[in-house]
Amino acid sequence: MRWKLVAARGLVAGLLLTASVPPFGWWVLGLAGAALLADTLLRVEGWRMRLLAAAATGLTLYAVGWFWMSEFSMPGYVLSVLGEAAFLAAASVTVARGRLWAVPAALVLAEYVRDHFPFGGVPLAGLPLGQVGGPLAPAARLGGQLLVVALIGGVAVAVVAALGKRFVYAAIALALVLVAVVGGHLSGGTHRTGTLSVSAVQGGGRRGLRAIYGDPTQVFLAQLRASTNVQPPVDLVVWPEDVIDVDQVKGSPQADAVARVARDLHATVVAGIVEDAGPVHFANAALAWDPDGTITARYDKVHRVPYGEYIPFRGLVKHFANLDAVPRDARAGHGPGVLHTDAGPLGVAISYEVFFADRARIAVRHGAQVMLVPTNASSFSTGQVPAQELAAARLRAMETGRWVVQSAPTGYSAVVDPGGTVLAHSDLGHEDVIQRTVERRAGQTPATRLGDGLPALAALVAAALAVALPKRREKLSV
Repeated sequence: MRWKLVAARGLVAGLLLTASVPPFGWWVLGLAGAALLADTLLRVEGWRMRLLAAAATGLTLYAVGWFWMSEFSMPGYVLSVLGEAAFLAAASVTVARGRLWAVPAALVLAEYVRDHFPFGGVPLAGLPLGQVGGPLAPAARLGGQLLVVALIGGVAVAVVAALGKRFVYAAIALALVLVAVVGGHLSGGTHRTGTLSVSAVQGGGRRGLRAIYGDPTQVFLAQLRASTNVQPPVDLVVWPEDVIDVDQVKGSPQADAVARVARDLHATVVAGIVEDAGPVHFANAALAWDPDGTITARYDKVHRVPYGEYIPFRGLVKHFANLDAVPRDARAGHGPGVLHTDAGPLGVAISYEVFFADRARIAVRHGAQVMLVPTNASSFSTGQVPAQELAAARLRAMETGRWVVQSAPTGYSAVVDPGGTVLAHSDLGHEDVIQRTVERRAGQTPATRLGDGLPALAALVAAALAVALPKRREKLSV
């Protein structure tokens, strides 16, 4: 196969995978893209051709999936796309000719690495996000998002083997996929302990405006106005990320106003705050007000957005880039994201953290019965990031067996059940209040107990075997 054809096949595979990632969400095209990439990797000779095919796929996938970043930094966008594509390309080199099992292993390794590196990982536009609406997603309850990625590879292997008339291998691959999906549907470990009446409050407003150029007072007042539409009785009111932006929250007029909302509704209120944390740092946290208006719990964001909330290597980067949009660094929090409140133990993943399975997993291990996602995607002019964020919330719901309540100042605000179904969501930019009854749940799913370590280790072993075993020449497809 000539290099031009290899590159073209990789590009088409990338386009198909892109079509599965929100806001598009055509999951079946993602499976087709994975199958085309797998067929190419298994047919070509030599690691350079495999590198070319996967690089073309990755460049296409992330150029579209990360297009939102181009609004903020074109050099950062280009470097990020190149870096993310490099992870997929490097992992795909392990797919030696005839090594069917190496395909899911390569996809899992690439996803695992980009979930953790660099700067703690930047997992937007990930392959599992493209499958939240498809039949593979329930397997997340069994083995997390990495198992979903492995199943994408499994479907790809089944298709390639069938096209090559290797029907036994196709049947084995498909059977393994079906076992994992059925296992996800059947896996238990969680149970209902009660219910909560919950309101996610969205103040509405302009989109595509960076936080430093906005008016925090207007954002706060919009939340107050929208909160007047909450219908009592209600147990929990969830406000978005950083809708309170002051020097110090405690004792501020904004804190007093939220306390009045809590007392008037006789409800727990959770709101995102930003406050000073020294001359060069700020804090991004979620605070809980109990029904008597007292601040009783706090969680500071652990996973910060690199180059959005803090600047890695600031001392070096400042010589090459304008850092006015991020004049201070967010102070990293620590510990499990659990707020112990009158409404019960509430797990919290603030905005970007919803893309990281470990934040929800740790919260549930520490007793969280409902997951909250206070977020703020108003800086993005398109619906690309909000759509991916909602998909990530659906994955976290399935992985943990918890209801997820997401609140954003300009959308999407949503309520998601443990099966990953979005029961209600807002429109972008509009004022809205989403009020639903959700379940408080206890216990742990297999994915919560086991984490991502086992799928990642299995992928590493499979990839190592693919490289170490003697090469075979096999024709796998037509």
